[in-house]
Amino acid sequence: MSVPAPRSARYREGLAVRRAVLGDAHVDHAEGVSTEFDRPFQELITEAAWGTVWSRPTWTKRERSIVTLALLAALGHDEEVAMHVRATANTGATREDICEAFLHVAVYAGVPAANRAIRIAKQVFAQMDEEAGKSDVR
Repeated sequence: MSVPAPRSARYREGLAVRRAVLGDAHVDHAEGVSTEFDRPFQELITEAAWGTVWSRPTWTKRERSIVTLALLAALGHDEEVAMHVRATANTGATREDICEAFLHVAVYAGVPAANRAIRIAKQVFAQMDEEAGKSDVR
């Protein structure tokens, strides 16, 4: 494959937003397992999704998080739903916000899509609560 191109300002901004939303551990892992084959994809989503859309000042990260969760749930992207539910710890979207988003999914995209997303969110919340409990014990 080719030599990597220099990183654009939009990429650098996207990387900062991606880290702020998903957390350093997630981004470090994604970069760590990236290969020459999928590196162009990682660069694309960092620049386009995070540097172009998520970095816009019109909506807060909380608002973008809520809309993103509704869209991912409606489309049945389960792994992404789980990742973005976890990211709400960084975006300010509350569990109540997520519940409301999934109620919209039920009405506009179907009950099975919302039911699946709710099940995933409950699993992620349980994991997050368990992790928080473990960190409180230390």
